[in-house]
Amino acid sequence: MPTPLPQRSWLAALAIYCRAPVVTMLFLGFSAGLPFLLVFSTLSAWLRSDGVDVAAIGFFAWIGMLYSIKFFWAPVVDRLALPVLTRVFGQRRGWMLLAQATIATGLIGLAGVSPVGHLGLVALFALLVAFGSATQDIAIDAYRIESAEDDVQAAMASTYIIGYRGGLMAAGAGALYIAAAASWDVAYLTMAALVGVGFVTVLLRPEPRRASLSVQLIHEPRVRAFIRASRGNPKVLRRLGAWAIGAIVCPFTDFFSRYGVKALWILVFIAVFRISDLIMASMANPLYIDVGFSLATIANVTNIFGIAMSILGGLLGGLLVARYGIGPLLIVGAGFVMLTNLLFAALALIGNQVPMLVITIIGDNLANGLASAVFIAFLSSLTSRAYTATQYALFSSLMTLPGKFLSGFGGLVVTAQGYATFFVIATLLGLPAVALAIWISRDKQLVPAPKPR
Repeated sequence: MPTPLPQRSWLAALAIYCRAPVVTMLFLGFSAGLPFLLVFSTLSAWLRSDGVDVAAIGFFAWIGMLYSIKFFWAPVVDRLALPVLTRVFGQRRGWMLLAQATIATGLIGLAGVSPVGHLGLVALFALLVAFGSATQDIAIDAYRIESAEDDVQAAMASTYIIGYRGGLMAAGAGALYIAAAASWDVAYLTMAALVGVGFVTVLLRPEPRRASLSVQLIHEPRVRAFIRASRGNPKVLRRLGAWAIGAIVCPFTDFFSRYGVKALWILVFIAVFRISDLIMASMANPLYIDVGFSLATIANVTNIFGIAMSILGGLLGGLLVARYGIGPLLIVGAGFVMLTNLLFAALALIGNQVPMLVITIIGDNLANGLASAVFIAFLSSLTSRAYTATQYALFSSLMTLPGKFLSGFGGLVVTAQGYATFFVIATLLGLPAVALAIWISRDKQLVPAPKPR
């Protein structure tokens, strides 16, 4: 009979939420969530209220592509030392401060530009905000992973999710309220001031302990081999080549050398874990409207129950991972995310029934909150502490790209087959994630066991 995995007590599991690194992620999560809507729905509302053509507003959605390709510059954030900032604050804190300064600059720029007749400038400042935001995400993810052990990552992910939701609320409803009471300029200047929440958090918290960049490069066998082979070449080229190998090549070779053939299946699992959730997301609001719910009902139910259940799911995910480990919760998370699509299928068949809408929103957001916290902890456990920013950026981008791509075809399926069939198909697309979660949960190399306390 196999030896049972060690488990924390419930009290010790709950105590994790009182740790300084876990509390820190609440504020950094707010800092990460704040810019997101300010270049999407909130910005779209401003543009439309000022009379900008809908067709032109649609092109602003392309700004979101920066979040999905952030792994291209993640090696720079991971390995490039910033003048002054890295020396004074450290690699992670230095990049976070630079990213936050970039976000604030972009928001102040948006506040000072009238959209009518200046759409080019609006787009430029919005791109600046999005680039700073995506860069901040890279640095925060690396900071989180390096700040605590693997068994605390789920709790840190759950508080990050809570903070992120708070940032979304401030940038969404908060900015709209301020714009209605004063003006859009005041709203965006207020959001720029709220960037200070992340700025102060970075100043108050210490830099995670890690080897210096030069020491890391020296210990890379591929870097040492390149240096030996390039003797006689110009010094500048040798340094640039050594940096490129250490920052770009080694993060990928490290991942495959640690997991071998399993690495390919891990990447497949990352790509399909949220695929059923991401595919259905594009058709959720159209479903609500087509079955006859008013915009006020949709807003009230999704805000009250959606946000509350997402936060509860995140906290529950962090608590259960601390108690039982990542492996079993990967199966639970993948299964819940898949099965809650059936609630949408039922809603499509039942029609305009508010209780069913409430049940659907509760189930969907509870499952997503739990699964997100668990999956972030899993991705963090896969990430090497030597290449946190680069590897995690790759994982997080891969996690969303397939689902976002396939979601574009959701309208075609609904038109041809109807909403109920579409959500059943979305459910079936979650089966590979459940199967891979079962396999991964049985591999002790891939999922760390909880530490007894």
